[in-house]
Amino acid sequence: MGLFYTPEFAKTGDVIPFYNEETRRFEGYYLKNWNPDAPKDKIVHGWHRIVTTDNRSFKEEPVHIDGGTGSVIRVNGTYHMFYCTFDSEPAAQWARHAVSSDLIHWTDIPEEKFGPDGVIYRTSDWRDPFVFWNEEAKEWWMLLAARENAATERNGCVALCTSGDLSHWSYQRPLYSPHEKLSAYECPDFFRMGDWYYLVYSNYTDGFQTYYRMSRSPQGPWIRPSVDTFDGRAFYAAKTMWDGKNRYLYGWNPTRGENYWGFDPEKDYGRDYKTYNWGGSIVAHRLHQHEDGTLGAGPSEGLESAFSKFETPEIRALTGEWKKTEDKVICDSCGEYSAALSQQLPAQCVIRARVSYSGSPSGFGLALHVDEKFDFGYYLIFQPERGRIEFRSGLRMYEQGGQMFPYAVELERPIRLEPDREYQLELFIDGTAAVLYVDQDTALGFRMYQYSGRHLGWFVADGSIEVKDFSIGT
Repeated sequence: MGLFYTPEFAKTGDVIPFYNEETRRFEGYYLKNWNPDAPKDKIVHGWHRIVTTDNRSFKEEPVHIDGGTGSVIRVNGTYHMFYCTFDSEPAAQWARHAVSSDLIHWTDIPEEKFGPDGVIYRTSDWRDPFVFWNEEAKEWWMLLAARENAATERNGCVALCTSGDLSHWSYQRPLYSPHEKLSAYECPDFFRMGDWYYLVYSNYTDGFQTYYRMSRSPQGPWIRPSVDTFDGRAFYAAKTMWDGKNRYLYGWNPTRGENYWGFDPEKDYGRDYKTYNWGGSIVAHRLHQHEDGTLGAGPSEGLESAFSKFETPEIRALTGEWKKTEDKVICDSCGEYSAALSQQLPAQCVIRARVSYSGSPSGFGLALHVDEKFDFGYYLIFQPERGRIEFRSGLRMYEQGGQMFPYAVELERPIRLEPDREYQLELFIDGTAAVLYVDQDTALGFRMYQYSGRHLGWFVADGSIEVKDFSIGT
């Protein structure tokens, strides 16, 4: 059983979460992106229904709705699906409505199809309808990925339409339109937690991530928190679900290797350096709210309970002095880079440890799938002075890596780091897919294709590191 659901012969695209209060389980949907080598007799396009009780193992079946992302609600015993379809000649996007009595068999209502008005909203983008009851306004709200008729091309927005009956919709001014991004704000999602309202959306121009904004009112104004994302580049199109106890955020960790966008470099440096595909594996973060209203992302209960066998590996020094006491390992590495190796990494595992640092290290952290040379592999680098965790692959250690990434990092996640404070690390690995959680609050997902079956390592440069309660679960 995998940790991050990936269907056979396919990739998971956008998840459309739905919690069935009658059965008390997730009974949502996702968009399925078939692999090029998928057997033709297995291919069924469009929405696929997925059912889970642990956000880790899913059962699925097609529902024969061929369209894009949307939302599902239940009203007076009837299920309503809002989704989108696309025309190519001429290009157009449409919001659609279907109904069902069992969440499996759906009847489309073709006369309720509608697109952008061409006045408030441009006719180019109109997709991903998210419908909910606005208790304050006493009406149904539909949010859509759209582009506003604005003065510049920075016109991506979250569109708003309102209705009293779920069938007839009136165009309103955008719920959120900051005149910043060059594309529609995809997969909008909206929820309330305590005294705060949250608007979630994804965007693929000038930052390919899922973002959120917060407000004291459903109408805004919308506040941008200092860290306004839930994960890094390898997590997209995320939408949320409330099960009466917790709110979960479902996105996809993209695969690589198909040259989906036609941007792969001419020279083949390996699959780690291919562009990301559309879709991959489902990652479900559990959200929690800080005192100031900002949100953190941690592992789901199903992920945490997936492992029952734990061992405490040895840490063997390669460079520098690594001192072992009864309950911890310490390395003081003033003026140099110190590295250590541990056991071989299983294909599926969780790595747990409590880590602290002192001094002003330029970096410390975990190395994955490395060997005695401590070069090629993958590195999770905590950088206190830069306030981030950086993910690097082995090519970055050599000249070609500097040519490929002359200025930018591969992946990074903002985090405030303080000396002499313990940080709880949980790293979940499932084949090529992995997600690191820090204090069950900061998440960073990534992929590892080139190297496997090699060792876990630790390192620190120009400072000290202390590792406690180090274990690997299988």
